[in-house]
Amino acid sequence: MTDQNGSRGMRLITGNSNRPLADAIGQYLKTEPVKAQVRRFADMEVFVEIQENVRGEDMFVIQSTSYPANDNLMELLIMIDALRRASARRITAVIPYFGYARQDRKVGPRTPISAKLVANMITEAGANRVLTVDLHAGQIQGFFDIPTDNLVAQPVIVKDINEYIGGPPPMVVSPDVGGVVRARALARRLGTDLAIVDKRRERAGESEVMNIIGDVEGRACVLIDDIVDSGGTICNAADALLKNGATEVYAYATHGVLSGGAVARIKASKLKSMVVTDSIAVTDDVRSCPNIRTISIAPLLGEAMRRINNEASVSSLFD
Repeated sequence: MTDQNGSRGMRLITGNSNRPLADAIGQYLKTEPVKAQVRRFADMEVFVEIQENVRGEDMFVIQSTSYPANDNLMELLIMIDALRRASARRITAVIPYFGYARQDRKVGPRTPISAKLVANMITEAGANRVLTVDLHAGQIQGFFDIPTDNLVAQPVIVKDINEYIGGPPPMVVSPDVGGVVRARALARRLGTDLAIVDKRRERAGESEVMNIIGDVEGRACVLIDDIVDSGGTICNAADALLKNGATEVYAYATHGVLSGGAVARIKASKLKSMVVTDSIAVTDDVRSCPNIRTISIAPLLGEAMRRINNEASVSSLFD
């Protein structure tokens, strides 16, 4: 059965991690989230009660596993379990920011691969499909034994660069060697050149810029990354680019984790602007920072959800 928007029994439910994004997705899809309670008992146990009939529905659970990561992950798992027990036809976990993604391999002896553990938990809870954005490591898709769509935010980022920066296409810069594939893809979309920041990290949480690979003299530069956490790497890279003759430096990242003193660090930096998506709920500190802006991925996620519901192709959204 289809509704007036062409959707077949499509319903949304959201936890507490990022309600503004869930509301924006609902507005895009012209769909109200189902009524549900997602709250805590006195001892902080998570309790979920779905207050509408969802039997036979195609359910989309919108929940980023951002800070507080463990609380938001438990909300996601318990919502999935509640939907499974309420006889939902299909459950898609929509995880705009997939926490634990940076723990995708053993970094030393006797250490976990937590991203795989989280993938197992989501699958065992009862999810039939996962939809996420810009996984830190693409191979995490293989950690799931259920279909997984990893959207890219670059179409949204390219649109913002063209509208906000203007003029000749800026030079795209990867803040480290590991992000070259991402930066090359953005440079190709913009039809511009690529540079790389070669840095040496002496210890966790600190980075030392060593060299710029590429000629940035007289060019506006755009740093691109998937996650900005402490902000140290991006700010140091901006300083290095300006010392090497760049005229101005902008930064874009899909996921603005922005922990600790990141907002203050970016505010005091030489970045013209730092742009993040709303995959993680925006805090008051971020909202009040003059050189941090937020762009929305709600239309991107909403369109992917519509296509999943209609059994249409999602891959064309990557173009």
